Amino acid sequence: MIMPQTEPTQEQQSQQQAVEVSKSQQETPKEQQEETKELIFEINEKVLCYHGPLIYEAKVMDRNWMNEDPELQGPYYFVHYKGWKRTWDEWVPETRLLRWCDENIKMQLRLRDLYRMKQSGKSQNTYTEELGKRRRDAKLEKEEDYLRKPEIKIDIPDALKGQLVDDWENVTKNQQLVTLPREITVNGVLDRYKVYKKEKKGSRELNEELLEEVLHGIRIYFNKALGTMLLYRFERHQYAEIIRQNPKAEPVDIYGAEHLLRLFVQMPSLIAHTTMDTDAVQVLTDYLTDILRFMQKQQKQLFQAEYENAVPGYVALSEST
Repeated sequence: MIMPQTEPTQEQQSQQQAVEVSKSQQETPKEQQEETKELIFEINEKVLCYHGPLIYEAKVMDRNWMNEDPELQGPYYFVHYKGWKRTWDEWVPETRLLRWCDENIKMQLRLRDLYRMKQSGKSQNTYTEELGKRRRDAKLEKEEDYLRKPEIKIDIPDALKGQLVDDWENVTKNQQLVTLPREITVNGVLDRYKVYKKEKKGSRELNEELLEEVLHGIRIYFNKALGTMLLYRFERHQYAEIIRQNPKAEPVDIYGAEHLLRLFVQMPSLIAHTTMDTDAVQVLTDYLTDILRFMQKQQKQLFQAEYENAVPGYVALSEST
C-alpha cells in the first residue's frame, strides 16, 4: 500500500505500520539474537513445565539455543517429567518452563484443582472464570528476559479454552487422533474468516491489504511451527506419515482448526522474538482475537466432534519411541 508523502493522517500512519506486521514477524536482526541468546535454566535443575493444560514437575536434562529456523529460534530445554516414562521426554521452548518456587507450586495446585472441577461435572462457566482469574493472578514474566520482550496477550474465548482441554485429553489420555487431512483445513478456516470479515465490514471500511498480510503471516507461522511446537508426542508418527504421503502439500492444507488453536496459544512467545513496535503488536493482537471469536462462532463447523481411535499398531509404535 503506497502512503501519501505529505501530511499523512494518523489513521493512514497506523495502517502503514500494520501492513508491516507480517513482515516484521519474519525478521529477527542478528544483533537482537546475540543480545537475547541466554539460557536461564540449568541442566539438572528441577522445574515446573506446562504439558497440555496442566503443570508438572520436571527436570532439565539438556538445553540448547536453536538457530536452524529463524521463525522458531530461541532457547529450548530437553525435560524429563517426574514419574513419567522416558518416552515422554521432549524438547520444549523456554516459555513452557517455570521456576520451582512456592508461588508457582501453588499455581500448579490451583490449576490441578480447577481441572478436577471440570472433570467432576461442575459448570464450565465456573471453571473458565476460575481459570481466567488464575491466569490474571499468575505473574509468570518476572524474569528480566521476559520483561525485555514485547508484551502480547490474546483473549481466548471460554468455549475454546474448553476445546483445548478436550483436545489434550483426546490425544494424550485417550490415545485418539484428529482425522487427516481435515475437511476444513487451516487455509479453509482463514479463507472463511476473510469472507466473513469482508461481509461484515464492507469493501470500503476493510483494509484488505492489511488483512491479507496478517493471514499470510499466520500461514507462515503455522507451517513453520507445526512440526516443532504444535504436536503432542502421540501425534508425531501420524505427522511423519501424512507428510510422507503428501510431500508437496503444506501443513496449512492438511491440518485444521484444532492445531490452529494450539498455534494461537503459542503466538505470544513467537511474537516475543520479533521487533514489532507497540502499535504493530496491538494491531496483530486485535486480529488474532477477532479470528478466535470467529472460530468460536463456527466451533461446530470447524472442530472435529469425535477424534478417531488409533489402531493398536500405531499405539505400540508410539510407545516404543
